[in-house]
Amino acid sequence: MDLSIIIPVFEERQKIARDIQAAAAFLASQRLSGEIIVVDDGSRDGTAAVAKSVEVAPSMQLKVIRYNQNMGKGFAIREGVRAAQGEYIMFADSGLCVPYSNALRGLQLLKSGAGEIAHGSRRLAESKIQRPQIWYRRLTARIFRWMIFRWMKIPPYLTDTQCGFKIYRGDIAHKLYDECMTNGFIFDVEIILRALRKGYRIKEFPIAWTCDRDSRLLRTRSTKQIWRELRDIKQALKKE
Repeated sequence: MDLSIIIPVFEERQKIARDIQAAAAFLASQRLSGEIIVVDDGSRDGTAAVAKSVEVAPSMQLKVIRYNQNMGKGFAIREGVRAAQGEYIMFADSGLCVPYSNALRGLQLLKSGAGEIAHGSRRLAESKIQRPQIWYRRLTARIFRWMIFRWMKIPPYLTDTQCGFKIYRGDIAHKLYDECMTNGFIFDVEIILRALRKGYRIKEFPIAWTCDRDSRLLRTRSTKQIWRELRDIKQALKKE
């Protein structure tokens, strides 16, 4: 199987059908064998039922994973990776913030051997921002970037650690997410740190991005909460 596409969702019954259809259209247009894995992070609005009702071509698989308690985006993607069988594994946020066609650049980086992990980035010169974040999200993002560069020692060449459009070599994804402990949205930082410690190369590629201002996954957190979660990651990695 060429590609597994993981879509983590929480309370997204209005969007999930369109997400699945777009992912399926991408796989079909590129003639990729693949699967679409929807992970319902404890929704109570019938998101999983809507996802299961979407029809895809017989040549691809649609899996819907649901659990009752809301655990966080990191937990959802970890569950998706465990179920994935593709040679390459990617995840994309619900809401079609990034067109699936943008994944071609990331896949090419991996297939060419340039790296083992490919991150979409909104901060590269070639990236196109169709609708930006509102001001307080931009402010929170600046504070967060300062914290991870200065305190967590994330290398500055990684310009957009939290972009919800990432692709991995399948074997690498399974290794990293099997070790990941973070359930919330800062799981990206832990995965990056673990990848760098193992010597995996992370490459970025430009994307076209439209802010989904109705996102449920990217909830606003206080600086204190973010600091606490980063501290927990730092302490856990020190003990290993």
